[in-house]
Amino acid sequence: METTNEKNLATFIHLSALSQYFIPFGGFIFPILIWTSKKDQSEFIDYNGKQVINFQLSYFLYTLILALIAIPIFIATVLNTVPFETLIDEYNFRNHHFNIENSSGILIVAIVAIVLLAALKVTEFLLIIHASIKTSNGERYQYPLTIPFLK
Repeated sequence: METTNEKNLATFIHLSALSQYFIPFGGFIFPILIWTSKKDQSEFIDYNGKQVINFQLSYFLYTLILALIAIPIFIATVLNTVPFETLIDEYNFRNHHFNIENSSGILIVAIVAIVLLAALKVTEFLLIIHASIKTSNGERYQYPLTIPFLK
């Protein structure tokens, strides 16, 4: 049976992953700092620390893959559909190059990847909150779609 202190600390490890929205790489730094300082004192804290770090690494990898797909495709599509000589004439540029006829399948793939990226971040936020609630109740929570980097 976990003590209240262990549950609170494990919950705080999960919640510290939300610091990524305020501090770059805070979603990695703070959970690692808290987990490494207390992992030897409790198996419950050790388990939850590993879950948070695996989750953050997995979702960082998924985000990186989506960005590597979306950004180059978007840039290549824009550069291929916009002739540079029309950049001088703003009226022609807007009327002839920003319409649905000039969009291609590749641009649609990039837009889908960007939408998936946004959905991934919202899902990440909600899963962190859900894991925090489960952990505060003393349950062992395992994030879905997580690659087990640390076992």
